[in-house]
Amino acid sequence: MCRCHFTIIHDGAASTDPPLFLKYQWFCGDISLSNFIPIPDATDEVYWPKHNDIGKVLKVECSLTLGEMVYPPIFAISSRISRGNGIPKVVNLEVHGELVEGSIIRGCAKVAWCGGIPGKGVASWLRRKWNSSPVVIVGAEDEVYQLTIDDVDSSVVFMYTPVTEEGAKGEPQYKYTDFVKAAPPSVSNVKILGDAVEGSTIKGVGDYFGGREGPSKFEWLRENGDSGGFLLVSAGTSEYTLTKEDVGCCLAFVYIPINFEGQEGKSMSAMSPVVKQAPPKVTNIKIVGDLRENSKITATGIVTGGTEGSSRVQWYKTCSSTLEENSLEALSTSKIAKAFRIPLGAVGYYIVAKFTPMTPDGDSGEPAFVISDKAVETLPPSLNFLSIIGEYSEDQILTASYGYVGGHEGKSVYSWYIHEVEGDSGSLIPGVSGLQYRITKEAIGKFISFQCTPVRDDGVVGDLRILMGQERVRPGSPRLLSLHIVGNAVEGTILRIEKKYWGGEEGDSVYRWLRTSSDGTKKEIVGATTASYMPSIDDIGSFISVSCEPVRSDWARGPMVLSEKIGPIIPGSPTCHSLEFLGSMIEGQRLNFNAVYTGGEQGDCTHEWFRIKDNGLQDKISSNADFLDLTLEDVGVCIEIIYTPVRKDGIRGSPKSIVSDLISPADPKGMELVIPDCCEDRELIPLRKYFGGHEGVGEYIWYQTKHKLEGSELLDISNASDVVICGTELTYKPLLKDVGDYLALYWVPTRADGKCGEPLIAICSTPVSPAPPVVSNVCVKELSSGIYSGEGEYFGGHEGESLFSWYRENNEGTIELIIGGNSKIYEVTDSDYNCHLLFGYTPVRSDSVVGELVLSDPTNIVLPELPYVEMLALTGNTVEGDILTAVEVIPNSETQHVWSKYKKDIRYQWFCSSEVADNLSYDPLPNQSSCSYKVQLEDIGHHLKCECIVTDVFGRSGEAVCIETTPILPGIPRIHKLEIEGMGFHTNLYAVRGIYSGGKEGKSRVQWLRSMVGSPDLISIPGETGRMYEANVDDVGYRLVAIYTPVREDGVEGQSISVSTEPIAVEPDVLKEVKQNLELGSVKFEVLCDKDQTSKKISSVGTYERRILEINRKRVKVVKPATKTSFPTTEIRGSYAPPFHVELFRNDQHRLRIVVDSEREADLMVHSRHIRDVIVLVIRGLAQRFNSTSLNSLLKIEA
Repeated sequence: MCRCHFTIIHDGAASTDPPLFLKYQWFCGDISLSNFIPIPDATDEVYWPKHNDIGKVLKVECSLTLGEMVYPPIFAISSRISRGNGIPKVVNLEVHGELVEGSIIRGCAKVAWCGGIPGKGVASWLRRKWNSSPVVIVGAEDEVYQLTIDDVDSSVVFMYTPVTEEGAKGEPQYKYTDFVKAAPPSVSNVKILGDAVEGSTIKGVGDYFGGREGPSKFEWLRENGDSGGFLLVSAGTSEYTLTKEDVGCCLAFVYIPINFEGQEGKSMSAMSPVVKQAPPKVTNIKIVGDLRENSKITATGIVTGGTEGSSRVQWYKTCSSTLEENSLEALSTSKIAKAFRIPLGAVGYYIVAKFTPMTPDGDSGEPAFVISDKAVETLPPSLNFLSIIGEYSEDQILTASYGYVGGHEGKSVYSWYIHEVEGDSGSLIPGVSGLQYRITKEAIGKFISFQCTPVRDDGVVGDLRILMGQERVRPGSPRLLSLHIVGNAVEGTILRIEKKYWGGEEGDSVYRWLRTSSDGTKKEIVGATTASYMPSIDDIGSFISVSCEPVRSDWARGPMVLSEKIGPIIPGSPTCHSLEFLGSMIEGQRLNFNAVYTGGEQGDCTHEWFRIKDNGLQDKISSNADFLDLTLEDVGVCIEIIYTPVRKDGIRGSPKSIVSDLISPADPKGMELVIPDCCEDRELIPLRKYFGGHEGVGEYIWYQTKHKLEGSELLDISNASDVVICGTELTYKPLLKDVGDYLALYWVPTRADGKCGEPLIAICSTPVSPAPPVVSNVCVKELSSGIYSGEGEYFGGHEGESLFSWYRENNEGTIELIIGGNSKIYEVTDSDYNCHLLFGYTPVRSDSVVGELVLSDPTNIVLPELPYVEMLALTGNTVEGDILTAVEVIPNSETQHVWSKYKKDIRYQWFCSSEVADNLSYDPLPNQSSCSYKVQLEDIGHHLKCECIVTDVFGRSGEAVCIETTPILPGIPRIHKLEIEGMGFHTNLYAVRGIYSGGKEGKSRVQWLRSMVGSPDLISIPGETGRMYEANVDDVGYRLVAIYTPVREDGVEGQSISVSTEPIAVEPDVLKEVKQNLELGSVKFEVLCDKDQTSKKISSVGTYERRILEINRKRVKVVKPATKTSFPTTEIRGSYAPPFHVELFRNDQHRLRIVVDSEREADLMVHSRHIRDVIVLVIRGLAQRFNSTSLNSLLKIEA
């Protein structure tokens, strides 16, 4: 702060001089004390220098005005303005705003920042009561503050602490205000709280403002519905209880605010809704009565707004002694009755009554609850009442009922007794154990009693209670409860009585059947006095009814009951009353029948004849035949006739049938016997006719004779001398020996039951002729490889010189005769391969009769012997990466000449084992079907198997031949197709990639090196042993070389392989900038330099200072720039002569080190890698005359 002070000396001439006015103006200029420039608005005695004034000189002029006389200005010059200490100072602090409650005041601070960057100061507000210390106002931390009621009659303090952007704090300053005044009293947000219901208390509220509230006034006014005005009903209180007079009206609440000093503000009011009538309400609820099981309790209470008689009570139970509405369990519904009998389920629980007050017209109020003082107690098992309900009359049901108390009822014991007299012990009624008993006839004239023993569910038994019936059991008066006729009103149909009798044991009730004619005349039917009746033809067209007079077993009679009429009776269906057979039941006889018809005038009745078989099935014989001639089919079965009566009007009646006895067979008899023409091997079936029941197994004898027998000689054939018995069956097939002779048959007819008839004899008319020559079962058999035999069975007389032939059938189905194949034995030739062979057999009889040629079935395709592999061998080593080749070994046999003629191809399939327990199972390797296989990494430790299958030109495949390997061993570690990927610039990332083989790869090693173009020497890059390498400017012009040493997981190393890149080029943007700087020959860079040059570690950013790096064609210089207090200083200076060099840091792309010699070096930091690379390349470019290789050639810059 600069303050000027001019001393004006009064000359003392006159004491009545006009006042002296001083006017100030501040100027700013350089140290030459010339060219002062006026500072705008700097017209006070004090001036605070600004940041721009540092290093300059201030000048202040003071102009004097005395009255109207203006004197020349005088001035003063300050020393040179220096930099401030950075600690801000508060120059002036003011508080603006009206100091009234509710107003917003603002604190304003004028700050001199003293060289610091202006920041946001710290503001706070404090409250100071009279004669007390200031207290911080919580939350008031801004430059703006709104005054509250707490600030009334207090002084507000504004405290401000200036803070720069760098965090430097100045001294806090305070500003006290005058005392805050209260605002005029007022009120807002006036409203009425509470329900506008009769009897409720409502409250008026509002938000007071204006100092401390004093005795504010409250008024309640009721709206007059007729006049629309308001009537004051209450004053002085903010609460009001609604009365009946308020029902249907609105109330107004008036709030008149008055402060503590008595000042009255503007009143505000609020209106309530229309007051509703109050719902009924109950108070003083009690539960009256003994809290024990089955006791009666009552809920009482005082009801207002309704009547107790209209109110309802609902009972609950709860396990808690405190009333919790959510835990209540209902025991009853809501009822008007206030009394309640405690049920068994409430034992151990507290009783709760819910009392709902109601008005007579059904309006309900808020329900109230009351809980009993203790839990409900239980009682010992007992019966509080026992009764029998019912009429003591026969067939009536008596029902016993009782009231059980005393816990949960278990299986109480019930029993019913019959007593001869009222006082005896009685006898137990068996089979009745429930609460009901139907009175039986045995109880008539006796007493009935019911006994009950109460039993609780825990087994506790109560006292037995017995209840004796009041009167003896009476028998019922005989009467009919119902009387109906059951049946169809049809002639010939039986009608039965269905009645329900009641009144003791029924005796012989009296029945009378009545007929009512169409004219209404009713007549009793003579003789119809039973419980059933069959209408006759006389009843047709009439109605039938029956009367019954009930009679008890003691001859007591009841009233006669007449049933409803049934009818009119319609004619009955035609009926066959009787049906019988006429005739003998013997085969060959004729059966007739006789049928008696009833049911109106007879029409064309029908009848059918059936055979009834053993399985019960019917076999229809004929229809409407008047008789039946019995045949063999009828023997052993029954004959049934079904007769269907038909009335003249076409109405058919129910069929009637009769079944005969079993039909007997007639005596056995042969009616005819004839032998047809005989031929060799043709079965002879004699023509014969049998009669006499079912034929049994007769006696048959076939004779062979040289000449034909006739007459008595034939009848006595069994004694003839030149006959031979040749068969004993019904049929006979002539043999070769029978050709040219006669055959005769002797037949004894026999019935199935073994009875025999007279024998018959017959002889053939011509001798037995030979059969035509035929051959069968023609086939071909393979005797050995390539040799076949033809065979066949000849038949047809004696065989002569039969003919044989062989045929060849190709794949198209064409059959050709094989020339020269005319014997039964045939040896195949090459022409027969891939064809079928057939054998032809032409039979020739001895009399030169030729039969038909018969061909055998084609043989299988004739093929040579299948070529096969004797064994399989493998060449190659069972090592990963090696090639295994399967070599087949051909058997050395004569039959295997087929390899040269008929082998088509050889198929291979490779398999790999999968370990399953102790057994090896193989899985096929996909797409591995050649004779060679390259062992893969996945095969290590597994067995390999090669399968070989030979296929010939005919499409046949031989058996598979396999060979298995030993477990595959890992190969020598190798790396293939090694290459380095990267863009070729010095800022790129490079990766070495290759294909590894030789087992599972372990920790293979990679070493990165540099190689100068044209030089065999390699320069190792320390620490670069990863598969990735990030290039830098050190690599420019060099080839990057990666040496990859493959290492298997078990540590075995393979041969190292190297790969290199093209010479690394400079990134284009960097190259462009380097070329420009090299062309200029002199360039400066702004860098940061580590102040601690002795430390070899990387310093933090805070230890670096700004430096200028100057580079030209001769030397490098690091200069510390000038400051306000110092001149520029050269810290390092050196030429490019060795040992000058530039070092890079791989772990920091912003850092470089310039080494002039062992004593002079500088660690520099730049803002980006790009700048670092430009600096390094420019230095190396300018120092190229000391390098063996020109950097200009690497950068492709023309010299």
